[in-house]
Amino acid sequence: MTLSHSMLAVEISTPGGPDVLHPCSVPVPVPGHGQIIIRVAYAGVNRPDALQRVGAYAPPPSASPLPGLECSGTVVEIGPGVTRWQIGDKVCALLPGGGYAEYAVTHEAHALPIPPGLSMREAACLPETCFTVWSNVVMRGGLQAGERFLVHGGTSGIGTTAIQIASALGARVFATAGTDEKCQVCIDLGAEQAINHRTGDFVATLREAGGANLILDMVGGPYIERNIKALADDGRLVQIAFLQGPKVTLNFAEVMMRRLTLTGSTLRPQSDLAKARIARAVEENVWPMIARGAVKVVMDSEFALADAAAAHWRLESGAHVGKIVMKVED
Repeated sequence: MTLSHSMLAVEISTPGGPDVLHPCSVPVPVPGHGQIIIRVAYAGVNRPDALQRVGAYAPPPSASPLPGLECSGTVVEIGPGVTRWQIGDKVCALLPGGGYAEYAVTHEAHALPIPPGLSMREAACLPETCFTVWSNVVMRGGLQAGERFLVHGGTSGIGTTAIQIASALGARVFATAGTDEKCQVCIDLGAEQAINHRTGDFVATLREAGGANLILDMVGGPYIERNIKALADDGRLVQIAFLQGPKVTLNFAEVMMRRLTLTGSTLRPQSDLAKARIARAVEENVWPMIARGAVKVVMDSEFALADAAAAHWRLESGAHVGKIVMKVED
């Protein structure tokens, strides 16, 4: 098919709050070697989008300046060297940026088939969270069946996915959340215990259970020291974000004496090859979990692309449970 020269998108007019997101018209991307163009059906809304909006998470030099790190849609153009996909294929994909638009470009190896039985709306919720959770909890964190796993923010997109994947792997799952109602959601998803961080003490809960073998944290700040105390000997802490700041003062004697591992990663700056490896692992391991119903999409809300600001207000309110998406294609 012949694509139009311009498309509707949402841009960040200047660093700031959600209201700096504005509809605009920009050129349709052109695929390079190994790349595909996707006609976007739905775009996922994620915390890194909000960080980019305020100027705290710049896109890689070669990426679109538009926000949006995941989408579902239809392949409408393929670049030189593409072998897996054909025009008309339905996919969901991890993007380097540019998801808040009618068309998005990504490497062919970063797109995956829509899992059987899932709608485009549901599939748009998968790439960013599944890539992040699998790469950090399993590939980096080494979670094993029977281990005690703690995830903070249990009702976020990352949290709901991590609870289900860890449960499917046979781990004992613990989670934190901000209300008793959210704690119940975590338990319903497979957590053994959920701690209301406003009224409870996750350190005491995990120590009583024997300590966490693995913690996935996106809070940072004062949580880092508390996480270390909540770890079992030889435990691992994987950091994926810093909602309360990346800088703390730590006594590393405890890390040494208890043989703890502190690590972390962020997905967007990794190489195309690294993301392709994660994509293969997700397709081989997580897609079967989805197929047998062990992992389900937890959906919070849907907005129109033109209402991106409202979607970001919802994200930053902290009231959401699961994923937020924007409908792009009519």
